[in-house]
Amino acid sequence: MGTGLSDEEKEEIRRKVIEALKTVYDPEIPVNVYDLGLVYGIEVDDEGNVTVDMTLTSPGCPVAEMVLNMAEAAIMERLPGKRVKVNLVWEPFWTPDKVTEEGRKKLQEIYGYDFVGEWLKRQRGGQVG
Repeated sequence: MGTGLSDEEKEEIRRKVIEALKTVYDPEIPVNVYDLGLVYGIEVDDEGNVTVDMTLTSPGCPVAEMVLNMAEAAIMERLPGKRVKVNLVWEPFWTPDKVTEEGRKKLQEIYGYDFVGEWLKRQRGGQVG
């Protein structure tokens, strides 16, 4: 009876999954799904199979299935022979504060201002802190 993968081996697979997800883009937003903060969870089981929970920026996204399929294909390419499942989840609802620092910098380069920072200011409604 094998003990399965070590924590280090699972972390290496998780790193490969993140690398794969950084190659996947919503066609309407020029930042990858990982740095947009659309990935809510990455689970690696003892055999190295992967389950990803991710969301989209809007429930009405017309390319939802395409983005999920692209994510699954990108992961499978890096983990041949492993089972990969990408689940679409809507809770918690995506908000700009989930964007990574890298994603935030990319959006600022593209649009010329820190839209995440502006969104956060509006959410505070002028509150300090």
